[in-house]
Amino acid sequence: MAKDGVVLSPIANGTFLAGITRHRVIGLLRQASVTVVEKTLTYQDFEKADEIFATGNYSKVVPVTRIGDRALQIGPLYTKARELYWEFAHS
Repeated sequence: MAKDGVVLSPIANGTFLAGITRHRVIGLLRQASVTVVEKTLTYQDFEKADEIFATGNYSKVVPVTRIGDRALQIGPLYTKARELYWEFAHS
C-alpha cells in the first residue's frame, strides 16, 4: 500500500508468503529512491491508503481498485513499481 508518497508493506511475519517478487519490487523501489517501510499493518491502515497494489508470481505487480465500499484509483507508486519490475524482467 502507499500513503503520503511512502510504500508500506506488511512485515514478513510468517502469516503470508513473502515471496521473491515482493522482495524484488521492494528492492527496485528502494533503488529508485522510493521510501519503503515494512511494518505491521492493520485493515484500517489499508482503508486509509492512497493506493494499494499486490505482488506475486502469477501477475507480478497488480493494482487493487477497491477496498470495502471504497473505489481506489491506480496510483503513481503502483505505476512506478510495475514499470521498474517489467524493466528488470525484460533486461
